[in-house]
Amino acid sequence: MKKKDIKILLVDDEPDILEIVGYNLSAEGYQVITAENGSEGVKKAKKEQPNLIILDVMMPEMDGIEACELIRKNPDLQNTLIVFLTARGEDYSQVAGFDAGADDYITKPIKPKVLVSKVKALLRRFKDEEVVDSFKIGSLEINRDEYKITSKGKEIILPRKEFELLSLLASKPGKVFKRDEILDSVWGNEVVVGGRTIDVHIRKLREKIGDDSFKTIKGVGYKFVD
Repeated sequence: MKKKDIKILLVDDEPDILEIVGYNLSAEGYQVITAENGSEGVKKAKKEQPNLIILDVMMPEMDGIEACELIRKNPDLQNTLIVFLTARGEDYSQVAGFDAGADDYITKPIKPKVLVSKVKALLRRFKDEEVVDSFKIGSLEINRDEYKITSKGKEIILPRKEFELLSLLASKPGKVFKRDEILDSVWGNEVVVGGRTIDVHIRKLREKIGDDSFKTIKGVGYKFVD
Protein backbone atom coordinates (compact mmCIF):
# COMPACT_ATOMS: atom_id res chain seq x y z
CA MET A 1 0.00 0.00 0.00
CA LYS A 2 1.43 3.36 -1.06
CA LYS A 3 1.35 6.47 1.12
CA LYS A 4 -1.16 8.18 -1.16
CA ASP A 5 -3.58 5.31 -0.50
CA ILE A 6 -3.31 5.54 3.29
CA LYS A 7 -6.04 7.54 5.03
CA ILE A 8 -5.39 9.21 8.38
CA LEU A 9 -8.25 10.75 10.34
CA LEU A 10 -7.12 13.50 12.72
CA VAL A 11 -9.67 14.40 15.41
CA ASP A 12 -8.92 17.37 17.69
CA ASP A 13 -10.78 20.47 18.85
CA GLU A 14 -7.66 22.64 18.61
CA PRO A 15 -7.40 24.32 15.16
CA ASP A 16 -3.61 24.65 15.53
CA ILE A 17 -3.22 20.91 16.02
CA LEU A 18 -5.39 20.13 13.01
CA GLU A 19 -3.45 22.58 10.88
CA ILE A 20 0.12 21.78 11.98
CA VAL A 21 -0.16 18.00 12.35
CA GLY A 22 -2.42 17.73 9.32
CA TYR A 23 0.06 19.71 7.22
CA ASN A 24 3.00 17.53 8.24
CA LEU A 25 1.14 14.29 7.56
CA SER A 26 -0.07 15.60 4.20
CA ALA A 27 3.49 16.63 3.35
CA GLU A 28 4.50 12.98 3.85
CA GLY A 29 2.00 11.98 1.19
CA TYR A 30 -0.83 10.62 3.35
CA GLN A 31 -4.50 11.39 2.80
CA VAL A 32 -5.54 13.46 5.83
CA ILE A 33 -9.14 13.91 6.96
CA THR A 34 -9.93 16.15 9.94
CA ALA A 35 -12.72 16.43 12.48
CA GLU A 36 -13.20 18.97 15.27
CA ASN A 37 -14.88 16.77 17.88
CA GLY A 38 -15.57 13.16 18.77
CA SER A 39 -19.05 13.05 17.29
CA GLU A 40 -17.83 14.34 13.94
CA GLY A 41 -14.86 11.98 14.16
CA VAL A 42 -17.09 8.91 14.56
CA LYS A 43 -19.17 9.92 11.53
CA LYS A 44 -16.11 10.54 9.35
CA ALA A 45 -14.48 7.29 10.52
CA LYS A 46 -17.58 5.36 9.42
CA LYS A 47 -17.69 7.15 6.08
CA GLU A 48 -13.97 7.23 5.19
CA GLN A 49 -12.78 4.00 6.89
CA PRO A 50 -9.26 5.34 7.57
CA ASN A 51 -6.21 3.18 8.19
CA LEU A 52 -5.23 5.27 11.21
CA ILE A 53 -7.12 7.59 13.56
CA ILE A 54 -5.28 10.12 15.74
CA LEU A 55 -7.79 11.00 18.41
CA ASP A 56 -7.67 13.69 21.09
CA VAL A 57 -9.11 12.70 24.48
CA MET A 58 -10.52 15.96 25.84
CA MET A 59 -13.03 17.35 23.32
CA PRO A 60 -16.48 18.97 23.41
CA GLU A 61 -19.71 17.11 22.52
CA MET A 62 -18.04 13.69 22.74
CA ASP A 63 -14.64 12.91 24.24
CA GLY A 64 -12.06 10.66 22.65
CA ILE A 65 -12.71 7.69 24.96
CA GLU A 66 -16.39 7.50 24.00
CA ALA A 67 -15.58 8.08 20.33
CA CYS A 68 -13.01 5.26 20.40
CA GLU A 69 -15.50 2.87 21.98
CA LEU A 70 -18.08 3.64 19.30
CA ILE A 71 -15.53 3.23 16.52
CA ARG A 72 -14.43 -0.15 17.88
CA LYS A 73 -18.04 -1.38 17.80
CA ASN A 74 -18.10 -0.91 14.03
CA PRO A 75 -17.03 -4.19 12.36
CA ASP A 76 -15.66 -2.28 9.36
CA LEU A 77 -13.23 -0.40 11.63
CA GLN A 78 -11.95 -3.26 13.79
CA ASN A 79 -8.51 -3.22 12.15
CA THR A 80 -8.16 0.57 12.05
CA LEU A 81 -5.25 1.76 14.17
CA ILE A 82 -6.25 4.27 16.87
CA VAL A 83 -3.73 6.52 18.64
CA PHE A 84 -4.74 8.91 21.41
CA LEU A 85 -3.22 12.38 21.32
CA THR A 86 -3.74 14.25 24.56
CA ALA A 87 -2.19 16.66 27.04
CA ARG A 88 -3.23 14.42 29.90
CA GLY A 89 -0.36 12.22 31.00
CA GLU A 90 -1.97 10.62 34.04
CA ASP A 91 -1.72 6.85 34.17
CA TYR A 92 -5.47 6.33 34.56
CA SER A 93 -6.08 8.14 31.28
CA GLN A 94 -3.79 5.70 29.50
CA VAL A 95 -5.56 2.71 31.03
CA ALA A 96 -8.95 4.17 30.03
CA GLY A 97 -7.65 4.66 26.51
CA PHE A 98 -6.46 1.07 26.15
CA ASP A 99 -9.69 -0.16 27.71
CA ALA A 100 -11.56 1.71 24.98
CA GLY A 101 -9.53 -0.08 22.30
CA ALA A 102 -6.63 2.27 21.53
CA ASP A 103 -3.42 0.92 19.98
CA ASP A 104 -1.09 3.58 21.32
CA TYR A 105 -0.97 6.78 23.34
CA ILE A 106 0.95 10.00 22.60
CA THR A 107 1.17 12.87 25.06
CA LYS A 108 1.13 16.52 23.97
CA PRO A 109 3.06 18.65 23.41
CA ILE A 110 4.85 16.69 20.71
CA LYS A 111 6.93 17.90 17.79
CA PRO A 112 5.18 17.25 14.46
CA LYS A 113 8.21 15.44 13.06
CA VAL A 114 8.28 13.10 16.08
CA LEU A 115 4.59 12.36 15.65
CA VAL A 116 5.11 11.68 11.95
CA SER A 117 7.91 9.28 12.86
CA LYS A 118 5.61 7.40 15.23
CA VAL A 119 2.89 7.28 12.59
CA LYS A 120 5.37 5.80 10.11
CA ALA A 121 6.36 3.13 12.64
CA LEU A 122 2.75 2.15 13.23
CA LEU A 123 1.85 2.06 9.55
CA ARG A 124 5.03 0.20 8.64
CA ARG A 125 3.95 -2.77 10.74
CA PHE A 126 0.44 -2.45 9.35
CA LYS A 127 1.71 -2.58 5.75
CA ASP A 128 4.46 -5.15 6.07
CA GLU A 129 2.59 -7.93 7.83
CA GLU A 130 2.69 -11.18 5.91
CA VAL A 131 -0.37 -13.33 5.35
CA VAL A 132 -0.24 -16.30 7.75
CA ASP A 133 -2.51 -19.34 7.67
CA SER A 134 -4.97 -19.95 10.47
CA PHE A 135 -4.17 -22.32 13.30
CA LYS A 136 -6.23 -24.08 15.95
CA ILE A 137 -5.56 -24.73 19.62
CA GLY A 138 -8.22 -26.75 21.38
CA SER A 139 -11.54 -24.97 20.83
CA LEU A 140 -9.79 -21.74 19.79
CA GLU A 141 -9.15 -21.02 16.12
CA ILE A 142 -7.09 -18.02 14.98
CA ASN A 143 -7.15 -16.80 11.38
CA ARG A 144 -4.43 -14.19 11.01
CA ASP A 145 -5.27 -13.47 7.39
CA GLU A 146 -8.85 -12.45 8.19
CA TYR A 147 -8.18 -11.18 11.74
CA LYS A 148 -10.81 -13.62 12.93
CA ILE A 149 -11.10 -15.49 16.22
CA THR A 150 -13.45 -18.41 16.79
CA SER A 151 -13.88 -19.89 20.26
CA LYS A 152 -16.12 -22.92 20.78
CA GLY A 153 -17.75 -22.22 17.43
CA LYS A 154 -18.51 -18.59 18.28
CA GLU A 155 -16.79 -15.71 16.48
CA ILE A 156 -15.10 -13.15 18.71
CA ILE A 157 -14.15 -9.72 17.37
CA LEU A 158 -10.95 -8.33 18.87
CA PRO A 159 -9.24 -4.96 18.39
CA ARG A 160 -6.00 -5.20 16.44
CA LYS A 161 -3.55 -5.22 19.36
CA GLU A 162 -5.58 -7.75 21.36
CA PHE A 163 -5.63 -9.98 18.29
CA GLU A 164 -1.87 -9.68 17.80
CA LEU A 165 -1.18 -10.35 21.48
CA LEU A 166 -3.41 -13.42 21.50
CA SER A 167 -1.84 -14.68 18.25
CA LEU A 168 1.65 -14.31 19.71
CA LEU A 169 0.92 -16.12 22.98
CA ALA A 170 -1.20 -18.84 21.36
CA SER A 171 1.41 -19.49 18.66
CA LYS A 172 3.50 -21.33 21.26
CA PRO A 173 1.26 -22.67 24.08
CA GLY A 174 3.14 -23.12 27.33
CA LYS A 175 6.00 -20.81 26.39
CA VAL A 176 6.55 -17.88 28.74
CA PHE A 177 6.80 -14.68 26.72
CA LYS A 178 8.78 -12.00 28.53
CA ARG A 179 7.26 -8.54 28.77
CA ASP A 180 9.97 -6.95 26.62
CA GLU A 181 9.48 -9.64 23.99
CA ILE A 182 5.72 -9.01 23.93
CA LEU A 183 6.16 -5.23 23.63
CA ASP A 184 8.67 -5.63 20.82
CA SER A 185 6.58 -8.17 18.88
CA VAL A 186 3.17 -6.55 19.28
CA TRP A 187 3.92 -2.83 19.62
CA GLY A 188 7.39 -2.55 18.13
CA ASN A 189 10.46 -0.98 19.68
CA GLU A 190 9.82 2.34 17.94
CA VAL A 191 6.57 3.04 19.76
CA VAL A 192 6.50 4.16 23.39
CA VAL A 193 3.62 2.71 25.40
CA GLY A 194 2.71 2.79 29.08
CA GLY A 195 3.93 0.20 31.55
CA ARG A 196 0.44 -1.20 32.06
CA THR A 197 -0.25 -1.70 28.38
CA ILE A 198 0.27 -5.48 28.38
CA ASP A 199 -1.64 -5.97 31.63
CA VAL A 200 -4.67 -4.07 30.32
CA HIS A 201 -4.76 -6.09 27.09
CA ILE A 202 -4.31 -9.41 28.92
CA ARG A 203 -7.19 -8.52 31.25
CA LYS A 204 -9.44 -7.81 28.29
CA LEU A 205 -8.44 -11.07 26.60
CA ARG A 206 -9.22 -12.98 29.79
CA GLU A 207 -12.69 -11.46 29.81
CA LYS A 208 -13.31 -12.48 26.19
CA ILE A 209 -11.42 -15.77 25.80
CA GLY A 210 -11.35 -17.13 29.33
CA ASP A 211 -9.29 -16.48 32.44
CA ASP A 212 -7.81 -19.99 32.50
CA SER A 213 -6.21 -19.53 29.07
CA PHE A 214 -3.65 -17.02 30.32
CA LYS A 215 -1.16 -17.45 33.13
CA THR A 216 0.86 -14.65 34.70
CA ILE A 217 4.48 -15.41 35.55
CA LYS A 218 5.26 -12.73 38.12
CA GLY A 219 8.21 -10.56 37.24
CA VAL A 220 8.64 -12.28 33.88
CA GLY A 221 5.63 -12.19 31.55
CA TYR A 222 2.69 -14.29 30.34
CA LYS A 223 1.96 -17.62 28.69
CA PHE A 224 -1.01 -19.20 26.95
CA VAL A 225 -2.31 -22.39 28.54
CA ASP A 226 -3.95 -24.92 26.23
